[in-house]
Order: sequence, then structure tokens, then C-alpha cells
Amino acid sequence: MPFNHTHIDASLRHIRAQTDSTPDIALVLGSGLSDYADTLHASASVATHAIPYYPRPTVPGHRGNLVFARLGAHRLLLFQGRVHFYESNDYSQVLYPVAIAHHLGARILIATNAAGGINPLFSSGDLMLIEEQIDLTLHGVTSGETRGRREPIFDCFLKSVAAETARNDGIPMKRGVYVAVKGPTYETAAEVEMIRRCGGDAVGMSTVKETELAADYGMQVLGISCITNKATGLGSSKLNHTDVTEAGRRVRDSLSQLLTHIIEALPPS
Repeated sequence: MPFNHTHIDASLRHIRAQTDSTPDIALVLGSGLSDYADTLHASASVATHAIPYYPRPTVPGHRGNLVFARLGAHRLLLFQGRVHFYESNDYSQVLYPVAIAHHLGARILIATNAAGGINPLFSSGDLMLIEEQIDLTLHGVTSGETRGRREPIFDCFLKSVAAETARNDGIPMKRGVYVAVKGPTYETAAEVEMIRRCGGDAVGMSTVKETELAADYGMQVLGISCITNKATGLGSSKLNHTDVTEAGRRVRDSLSQLLTHIIEALPPS
């Protein structure tokens, strides 16, 4: 799945015509989590629908903006929303934003998502530091231009900074394994039990390919899940996307504080 460099170059030209910012940290803001970008003083905001060849998100809660901002010593690129595989059946669309971030100069990727809690100790509204991931999408992808896999995918230094920041801020944060499935339907109770037996603590429909590609590019990667609901069979209510995005909004203050303080604690590039 090599990217079309003509498309990448056209997208970059459009973005650079709007801003000359060279971000060192990119953040992908998942379902219901896009509001974090609104807490920062943005130097530029570029609508994705205006960027040539850039994929258009179609899921509610994914606004579709590239927001450039500065926080302390760091220049940020924030993606307000993402494109999921089930929207396009095309991983080049899913991974296009990570390629853009890399070509703009980002050396760190912070990926956030909304996820269903499988660990029985997790509740709606919890934050989970992603220790490792399991890819059950059963699709292997490569950009055709990467340096080769970094191991592990999630950077140990970034994880330690996130954990220490959460402790200092008094923000409870679980740690666990994130499992990705293709979607778009939520998992059955039997599938949830399978994922639990595989070692999964939370399940969602994104992130694993983004973090794989970022690690292949040589970027440092951090992942944080917002547990928006108990997975099928573990709770009493029927799952729907509106509840997922609402749960994301309920934790936006603690997540915003955590992200801000993590970024401020990182050494300048």
C-alpha cells in the first residue's frame, strides 16, 4: 500500500499555503475527543475537505480539521477526528493523516481513541494508557517508504511521562492492552469473551494501523484510550455511537489536562 506521492505533495502544498508551522508532535483526537484542540491557541486551522486528496471523515464526532497550535516549547498538529477502515475499505485513507504528519516533520504521535472496556475493573469514563496492542483486523499494510518496525510500538519514555503526569495530577489512569477490530458493528458477547481470553483490556475500531505506521516511520508513539462503555455482554445497556461520543465529552476536562501536562513535560525537540 505505497502512498501516491503526487497526492501527498498536493496535500502538503495546500497545507503549507495556510501555515508555515513545522509540528514536532501530532495528536489524533478520537470519537468525542476533538474538543481538546479548542482549548489551545491555534495558529491555523485547515478544513480537511479543502485539502486535495485528503480523506473525509463521515462518523459523527470526527470534525475533520487539521489544527496547528503551540504549547510551551512544542509545535502541535492536531487531527480533529480520523477515518476508519469501515468508512472506505482503504487503509491508504486511514493512514493518510499519519503520512502527512510525518512529512510535515512530526517526531511524536499521540493517538487517542474511544474504546469499550473489557477488563472488568474498567468503567465508563476511565482513561487507559495503552501498554501494547493486538491487531484483529487481519490486514497487513505497509507504506512502502518506512524505516522498518521499531519495537516496541509504544515508546517506553512517553509511557513513563504519561503515567507520572497522571499521578502528579491526581488523574486515575488504567494501563492495558488495546485490541482493534474492523467494525463497524460492535462486537458480540462471544467476540468480547474471545478478546478477553487473548489478553485484551479494551476494544475499538482504530489506532493500531496508525501507531504501526508511525513506529515504522521512526516516530515515538503514545496511545491513550477513553473507556466510553462496557463491551457487549459486560453491561446492561445497548451500545450506540451517540453514547460513545457523549462519554468522550464527559472526560474531556481530565483528558485535556493530562494531554497538556504530558506535552509540557516533554523535552523540546
